[in-house]
Amino acid sequence: MIYLQAEENNNKEIKSEENTSRPKETTTEKKPSYRILFVDDNKDILLTIKEGLEYHGFIVDTFSNPLEALSYFKPELYDLVLIDVKMPHMSGFEFYQELRKKATYGTEIKSCFITAYEVYFDTLKTEFPELYSGCFIHKPIKIEDLVKKLNEELK
Repeated sequence: MIYLQAEENNNKEIKSEENTSRPKETTTEKKPSYRILFVDDNKDILLTIKEGLEYHGFIVDTFSNPLEALSYFKPELYDLVLIDVKMPHMSGFEFYQELRKKATYGTEIKSCFITAYEVYFDTLKTEFPELYSGCFIHKPIKIEDLVKKLNEELK
């Protein structure tokens, strides 16, 4: 299994595990490729999750700076936005509010918040009650569990 690790030296272990622990698929059935925008200030986590999701067929664009991500964001380009809650320059919640301003009328921006901090559940419930029942992911998370959660959100 692949675990989300924030340490750079563990990334090598994850890569080798990915390449050796799974048999190559021989079926011709093609899975849909979902496009994900992932914003997290921790570059090691960005790289680890990006590689893990891409291994499972996702197309992933990453940004460590939420302001840069906002300038690049186009609602019609992404199927889901994965947002770290605690970032410099703006919180994940503030980032989400800015994304909503960029959406055209009637366009839904599917999003999942990801954090290692339990306290943000209370903030989420207070500031975004409509999202509380939605997608909120705790770090660390196994890549397989993250893939399962994202696929559930994208159905």
